Amino acid sequence: MGSYTDLLKTSGVARIIAAQLTARFPSGMLSLAFLLHIEQQTGSYGSAGLVLAATSIGQAIAGPLTSRLMGRAGMRPVLIVTTIVCVTGILSIGLLTLTVPLYMLVGFVTGLATPPVQPAVRTIYPKMVNSRQLTPLFSLDASAQEIIWVVGPVITTLIATQIGTVWAIMLAAALMVGGGAWFISSPELGRVRIPRSKRRFGVVLTRPAVLLATVVGFLLIGACAAVEAGVVAVFGHGGPEAGLVLAIFSVGSLAGGLLFGHIPIGPWATARRMFIVFAGMALAAFVMDFWWLAATLFIAGIGIAPALAVLFSIVSASVKFSDTAEAYGWVGTGQLIGAALGSALAGFFIDGYGAQGAFWIAAGFAFVGVLVPTFGRRWHPDLRGRDASPIPDTEPVPMQPS
Repeated sequence: MGSYTDLLKTSGVARIIAAQLTARFPSGMLSLAFLLHIEQQTGSYGSAGLVLAATSIGQAIAGPLTSRLMGRAGMRPVLIVTTIVCVTGILSIGLLTLTVPLYMLVGFVTGLATPPVQPAVRTIYPKMVNSRQLTPLFSLDASAQEIIWVVGPVITTLIATQIGTVWAIMLAAALMVGGGAWFISSPELGRVRIPRSKRRFGVVLTRPAVLLATVVGFLLIGACAAVEAGVVAVFGHGGPEAGLVLAIFSVGSLAGGLLFGHIPIGPWATARRMFIVFAGMALAAFVMDFWWLAATLFIAGIGIAPALAVLFSIVSASVKFSDTAEAYGWVGTGQLIGAALGSALAGFFIDGYGAQGAFWIAAGFAFVGVLVPTFGRRWHPDLRGRDASPIPDTEPVPMQPS
């Protein structure tokens, strides 16, 4: 824990972590709030899954585009415009009574305007700490973001079931406004400027480590999205059990990140962490009981934050600084497509086979998530004893005539 204490004493680190977590807090609320609200409006988990999928697809398209745009227009202008549009879409879903296609359209636009807070902050991190602290910082960040998934589902479930789903959505919108304003006003956004990339859009995805991180992130978050839908389907709207199980799931991830975030990253690091996720989710699929799900999903959670920390580190170490925002945008896109597909498939399997079907989907995603880094380990950077900082951008230096 000493390395984490030193990190938090570094100037600005604790503040920027807190600001970006607040700005991103609605991420832990909106999927569940939309799921509960639209299922209540339409009577179908399948319809709710389609709206979540449309929202996630919009986010997936926006990820690398808005991230790269920050290198051209600056971080603050992009974050301000996207926050305004996104909040408008969130309020429209919560306050307007629409048909499923219209909910999907608004969800898509809302996703398209999701503020690129995560790529922005992960681009800033290497400029705030020394190279020795960067991998622990990514691990601390991946662990700290689990606060979003611990508290978010509990708050959403309690408000949606005890007061109303509209109020849960309204609270998420308010947090996006307040957290976004805090993050956007952070001094680091003025000090750090993302250089304009000289490469064509999308070329960074041809980097093996970036592609590997994108695919594994897709599978990991797809599995988590299916679990979330499955837990809600098991316990319904009658009480706080769904939120509590999802909170325990995230507590496992928080614990895993803090306990194992310091372990050196070798070629097998991602596969090992994904195996923990798969084992817990596979066990969860056997019994739809509160304590069984809590225990098995806690086990699955232990691998999540450590796996994400590895993905962030191998991307950072594999690209130039000018490409980091776009690279993280693509990784985020992979995760969001995974969330879209995981939610949609889980919704249809719940309608067809009951809540257990969602856990079959989750275990399937996680199993493939073990296979991909296992067979792709030769493309996995070995960071044992290496610096995880981005590759510096260099320019030719003109020679003065003698």
